[in-house]
Amino acid sequence: MEEFKGSEKILYIWSQSTNLEEQVNQITACTGGTVQVENFDRLSLASYPSACFDLIILENDQLTGGFDKLLYLLKPEGILHLLSFVSSENSILQELKLSGFIRGRIVNNTTVTCEKPRYETGSAVKLSFARSINSAAVWKIDDDGAVDDDLINEDDLLDEEDKKKPNSETLKVCGTTGKRRACKNCTCGLADELDAEKQKSHVKTQNAKSSCGNCYLGDAFRCSTCPYLGMPAFKPGEKVELADSLLNPDI
Repeated sequence: MEEFKGSEKILYIWSQSTNLEEQVNQITACTGGTVQVENFDRLSLASYPSACFDLIILENDQLTGGFDKLLYLLKPEGILHLLSFVSSENSILQELKLSGFIRGRIVNNTTVTCEKPRYETGSAVKLSFARSINSAAVWKIDDDGAVDDDLINEDDLLDEEDKKKPNSETLKVCGTTGKRRACKNCTCGLADELDAEKQKSHVKTQNAKSSCGNCYLGDAFRCSTCPYLGMPAFKPGEKVELADSLLNPDI
């Protein structure tokens, strides 16, 4: 009992003890606290407040079918001490753990001591799983000369053709369709401009002569350097003109 010295309020639960007074005097002498005695059969009728005892001493583990009531009566970090037990060591320790006690241990193969956690029964605490992220360090680039080797000069991505200003004539579109395609009854002059471009695209093949003799037959028979590559087949002396439907965009 010397290990419980300093306990102020003690509850001693007995059943058929023949030397009850002697036990109480021994506990009082060892702890120096106030001992309150309660019979097991009347424990359920007792109206003790919660968390009112520093130490509860039980004659044996058969005096209670569960230790929840005793956990309720103990203060946080209070101690439960069993003077004897009849079940196996693993069984009694497991039952105490499932009832909420911690640090259960067997002493001299005869007694059991365990503790109530430092928090009260029914306590709650808010858990936060959010992680704080330093936004300033997310895009931080180490000041290292090796980093410059991985950067691309933006000026190298453009050549001289890209820097030329586009011709405004080629950007002209119809005010009605919004595309470079003249609408019906065009009055803005786009239809005339497209007709002029169409005339320039027509290839005159009159008096055309072929060195290989296959230029008139079509692309399947033309060589890779043929000047008529991409044009439809034609007869010698025939003027080749593309159909209007081929000059219109598909979209």
